[in-house]
Amino acid sequence: MPSHPEQVPDKCHDRRAAAPWTAPALAVAALLAGCAGGETQPTATWPRPQDSRALLLQLLPGNLPDRAGWATDVYAAFSALQIPPTAANFCAALGVIEQESGFKADPPVPNLGAIARKEIDERAGRVGVPSLLVSAALQLPSSDGRSYAERIDQARTERQLSETFEDLIERVPLGQRLFGKLNPVRTGGPMQVSVAWAEAHAQGYPYPLDGGVRQAVFSRRGGLYFGIAHLLDYAAPYERPIYRFADFNAGRWASRNAAFQAALSAASGIPLTPDGDLLRGDGQRGATESAALALAPRLGLSESEARRALEQGTTAGFERSALHRKVFELAERNERRTLPRAVVPDIALSGPKISRPLSTRWFAERVQQRWQRCMARAPSSPSSTTTSSPEP
Repeated sequence: MPSHPEQVPDKCHDRRAAAPWTAPALAVAALLAGCAGGETQPTATWPRPQDSRALLLQLLPGNLPDRAGWATDVYAAFSALQIPPTAANFCAALGVIEQESGFKADPPVPNLGAIARKEIDERAGRVGVPSLLVSAALQLPSSDGRSYAERIDQARTERQLSETFEDLIERVPLGQRLFGKLNPVRTGGPMQVSVAWAEAHAQGYPYPLDGGVRQAVFSRRGGLYFGIAHLLDYAAPYERPIYRFADFNAGRWASRNAAFQAALSAASGIPLTPDGDLLRGDGQRGATESAALALAPRLGLSESEARRALEQGTTAGFERSALHRKVFELAERNERRTLPRAVVPDIALSGPKISRPLSTRWFAERVQQRWQRCMARAPSSPSSTTTSSPEP
C-alpha cells in the first residue's frame, strides 16, 4: 500500500493548501491550522478532467461494468461541488458506494415487498383505515396496468417501490390519506442518500430536475452527486477518514459532537451517551443540554451562552465556541491527558432494512477498510496520486 497519510481533507482545508495530499504530517497540520484561521490562499490549477477520470479508472474495481460511466459521474460530482479530485477523496466516495450498494445505481433490497406492506399496514393503523379497505385499494389497477399490490410485491429496488408509491399517492384517494406527499421510501441511489437531505441541499445541482429531487436521487449521477456532497462537502476538524465515514451514517459533525459529549461527561461527572446529538429534536431538554447547562456556571458561562453554543452543533463553528474550549480544558485537567476531538458515535442502527445488530462503528470501520484497499490501488507518486500542480 502506498505511503499516504490517513486523512481525508475537506473542501476548506484543500482550497487553502499548496501542499499535495502526500505531504508530510507537518504540512498537513499547517493545512488544518490555515483553514481554521480563515486565511485564503491563491487558487492553483486543478488537474485536467481527463487525468482525474484516468485516476478514477485506476481506483475503481477492475471488474465493474461501465467503469467509464462511473468515472464520469463521480468526477462530475466532484467538479460541480469543487471538491479536490485527489485519490484520498475519490477513495472516500468509492468506499461508501461499495459499502452501500456494491456499485449498483439502484441496488436491490431483500424482502422489499414485505417491508413495504408492513409499512402500509402500520400507517393504516395509525390513521384508522380498516385493513379490508387497504387491501381493496391495493387491488386497483395502477398506471402500468398491474395492481398496486402486484407492483409492491414485485418491487426489487427502492426506485421501483418509490415510483409505485408516487403513483398510489397521485391516483388513489386512500393513497393521499395514508401517505399524503410523504413517500415512505426515504433513501436511494448508489450511496443510499436521504431523499429529505437531498431536497434540502438541491441548490447547485448541475443537472435538470424535471422529475424532481427524489427522481434524481434514484439515478446514478444524481445519487452520486448528493452522496458525495453529504460525505465531503463540509469542513470538519478530522485527522482520520473514519470520522467522516461515521458522519455519513450518523449526520454531519456527529463524530466531533460525540467527542464533546465524552469530554462533557468527564468534566461534569454526568454519564452521557456519545451519540453526536447535542440537542433533542423535539424541543425538550436532553441529557447533553442538561449537563452543559449545569456545568456552565463553573465555566464562567451563562445558560443562554451554553445553549447558543450547543445550537452550533449542526455547523462547522461549534469547535471554536467558548463552551467547547472550556469543557475540554476542564475535562483534560480532570483526566490528566489530552482527549480526542473526534470519536465514532455510539449508535445502534435500526430500520426495516436492517435484520441484524449493526452500529455506526461497524459502518465506519467497514468503509475505512474499503478506503484502505482503494488507496492501495492509487499511484505512489504525489504527482500521479493527486494533481500535477498544487491543490487549491
